[in-house]
Amino acid sequence: MVDAHRVRIFLSVMASGSVNAAATHLGYSPSAVSQQIAALQKETGLTLFTRDGRGIAPTPAAHTLAAESERLMFEMKRIDAVVADLREGSTGSLSIGYFASAGYRWMPQLAKRLQSRMPELTLQMILTEGYPPGESPPVDIDVVPADPSTSVRPGHRVTPLMTDHFVALVPADHRLAGRRRVEMAELADDSWISNDISAGITQDMVDRACRAAGFRPRYRVEAQDHYTATAFVAAGVGITVLPDLASRSLPKTVRRLRLTNPNPVRDIVALTAPVARSNEAALRAVEILEQIAAASARRR
Repeated sequence: MVDAHRVRIFLSVMASGSVNAAATHLGYSPSAVSQQIAALQKETGLTLFTRDGRGIAPTPAAHTLAAESERLMFEMKRIDAVVADLREGSTGSLSIGYFASAGYRWMPQLAKRLQSRMPELTLQMILTEGYPPGESPPVDIDVVPADPSTSVRPGHRVTPLMTDHFVALVPADHRLAGRRRVEMAELADDSWISNDISAGITQDMVDRACRAAGFRPRYRVEAQDHYTATAFVAAGVGITVLPDLASRSLPKTVRRLRLTNPNPVRDIVALTAPVARSNEAALRAVEILEQIAAASARRR
């Protein structure tokens, strides 16, 4: 098994650019750092650095190992915090993952209410949207749209929060702007703007709904977030279809229309990691998230 302490020293050398600089940053002697790097190379059977003039240069293997080790170090830091909390009988820290629109709408409320109840709590909010399946940073609670690729995680407790309906955003001078609701097929001939980072689950749900209505949308602009896509709509470039949670604050030149036939929806859930299931702060956070989501659904 690779020694985590040696990996930390290796990452410091990679980030610092030299053994001497890493030694200074870590408070070790250069010889101690060199010995740990040599031991790591022997342990892994890899050549991680080669001589480059008076210094060293990382090999391709070193770059790959560094990239893969960052997630491990993040998880080790989180485990250290959990151990410290358990030793002291406290729940001093909590990490919460979120996607963009939930972060904007829900996380500030959650932080305020949590810290009013637990003033000593340190919150770490992490945007976990946009990563390939299984590669998002590990967190105690992850707020995600329900999807087999993101919300099925061994040992995690699943708490349903809200069913989020999709809406269409159109320019104020659009032919349908005076309506309150439209059928999906009525948007078939429009220029569309995509709005989902990395063509993820939201984009897939919109495309499936369009196919069910008998057409494929013509995307003229590919934006990777809801807020940029909304700005394109405001400029009259085209229309976009996105979750209602992402459409609560709109420019005056944009109109929101409810969708029918079909109306795609996404379920939003909170995933509590096994390591956090007995964490008092995590339990309170999920309760508050349920309250915030219920209020959000009522406002729709």
